[in-house]
Amino acid sequence: MTRTEIWLTLLPGFLLSVAAEPLLARWRRDLPLYRRHLRIFFTLGASGLVGFFFLAAQAGTPMRWGSWSLWVLGTAGGLTAMTLRRLASRNLMDWGWRQGSAKRPEPSRLLILVADPHWSEELVGLQAATRLHPEADWLFLGDVFDVWVGLPGMLSDAQRSFLSWVRERRRAGRWVGLWMGNREYFLDRHSALFDLMGEGVGGALEGESLAFEHGDLVNARDWQYRLWNLLSRSGPMWLLFRLMPGKLAATLASKLEAQMRTTNRAYKLVFPREAFRSAAQALGERVFITGHFHTHQVEGNGIALPWAFDGAFMAWREGRIEALVAPPPIEDHPTFPWEARP
Repeated sequence: MTRTEIWLTLLPGFLLSVAAEPLLARWRRDLPLYRRHLRIFFTLGASGLVGFFFLAAQAGTPMRWGSWSLWVLGTAGGLTAMTLRRLASRNLMDWGWRQGSAKRPEPSRLLILVADPHWSEELVGLQAATRLHPEADWLFLGDVFDVWVGLPGMLSDAQRSFLSWVRERRRAGRWVGLWMGNREYFLDRHSALFDLMGEGVGGALEGESLAFEHGDLVNARDWQYRLWNLLSRSGPMWLLFRLMPGKLAATLASKLEAQMRTTNRAYKLVFPREAFRSAAQALGERVFITGHFHTHQVEGNGIALPWAFDGAFMAWREGRIEALVAPPPIEDHPTFPWEARP
C-alpha cells in the first residue's frame, strides 16, 4: 500500500471514533468510560469488517486484512486522542458516569459520609455507626477498600460483607450511594445494589445543596496520576483483567496499586489548595466535599473530609457538614501519606 492509501484507510476509523465518543458520552451518562470505548471500538470494527468484505466481493478480489487492521488502528487512535485531551482539564463531565438516583426520598434525614476507610478485613466503624444511627442514609466517597475490582471471582469476604450490609440498609428503606475513588475499578456490575453509583466529577444530590467527587481529579497538574487513572479504567485493561483467573487478577491489581503509592510523591505530599478552592468556587453556593486527601481541610465552600480509617465518619445534617465521630489527630497515625497544611 502507498502512504496515501494507508492514510485514507486510517483516517475514516479515526474520524468516526472522534465523532462518536463525545456523542455517546452525552447520550449515555450511565456508561463507564471503558464500556463506552469498547462499544464504539467493536461497533466500528465490525462495520469496517463488513464494509471491506463487501468491497472485496464487489471487486472480485480477496479480503484485504491489512486495510481492515489499519481501520481498527485508526479507530483505537481516535478513542485514545479523545481521552488524552482531558488530561489537563477540569472540564471532565464526560470522563465519569453515574447510575441510579441522586435524589434522597427524605432529604431531612441524617446523611453519613464515609471518605476513604481503606478497609481490608474488617469494616471498621460501620456496624457501630449503623447501630447508633439506624435512621441515617449513607454516602461513600470512594476508596472503600484498599483495592476493589468489580470483576467475577475477585470479591473478598469483607467486600461481600459490605454488599450484604448495603442490601440490609436498602431493605430498611435507607438511601445508600457510592461515588468511586482511585482504588475502585469496574464496579458498575454492582450498581443495582446501590441507590446511586458514580465516578469522576459532577456528583450532587438533587434538591440539596451538596456536591461531591472523590477528589483524585481536582489537581489538573498531576497529569501522571490522571494518565494512570485513564489507563487503569480503560477497555484494554478491563479485557486483560476479565481474561485472567480471579486470584491472579486480584494479585496483579494489588501489586499495581502498591506500586502507584510510591510514585509521584511530589503531588501526594501537599494538599492542592489552589486547585481545590477553584473546583469548589466553580460550584457557586453549593457545599463541595471530597475524600482522597486524607486530611480535613476547608476552603470557602469546599471541604476535604478527614480520613475514615478508624471510623471517623462525617455527616450532612440540615445543610451543614459536621463530625459524626471526632477524627483522630493526624500525627497519631504513622503511615499517614498526606501533610496537612494550616
